[in-house]
Amino acid sequence: MSAPITEGRPEVLLLDYGAGNVRSAAKALERAGMTVRVSSDPADVPGARALVVPGQGHFRQVMDAFDTSGFRQPVLDAARDGTPILGICVGMQMLLEGSEEAPGVQGLGLIPGTVLRFQGDAQRKVPQMGWNSLDKVGDSPLLNDLACPAYAYFVHSYYVPLTVDVDAGAITEYGVPFWAAFSHGNLHATQFHPEKSGAVGLAILERFRRNVLEN
Repeated sequence: MSAPITEGRPEVLLLDYGAGNVRSAAKALERAGMTVRVSSDPADVPGARALVVPGQGHFRQVMDAFDTSGFRQPVLDAARDGTPILGICVGMQMLLEGSEEAPGVQGLGLIPGTVLRFQGDAQRKVPQMGWNSLDKVGDSPLLNDLACPAYAYFVHSYYVPLTVDVDAGAITEYGVPFWAAFSHGNLHATQFHPEKSGAVGLAILERFRRNVLEN
């Protein structure tokens, strides 16, 4: 399905490969001033202005769905050609090489590193479910001029550790500090759900539009 193109609104291609909350993501992106084209066809990736990769569920299930849909190589080619990519939730984790959730399953490998599992204790249950703070590190286009600490909504058991080398982002702590959002070249991502994070989530998507797509 496709949203009608609105003059002056940058278009993003939202990948529908069967393992992402496409409808909620599309609504949030549209509220942030973007025209959203939802596609399950990998042939739509070349030439797209930007790609949005949602994801929810088990890392193995998500990567299997992504690969079965035929998106891996076109997305890798687009990323290496400089196309802006926004990963959301497990879509963030997919950008790395792999995850402890599914040993041996290859992520996209666009950023070196492995996604780790939280270690629960009496104070912190796994998964983390609820609001948590964001603190900026560096100058990510997603967070430019955003007053921090800001609060976003998380639902996840696995995280991107700070040992993963990215240009800039936001750090959150849940027993251990981790990347809640990052920017690395043309790659951008949030572990939290912007569509569930109220005004802060909308502000971050607006910054993706303004600072990445319209810059």
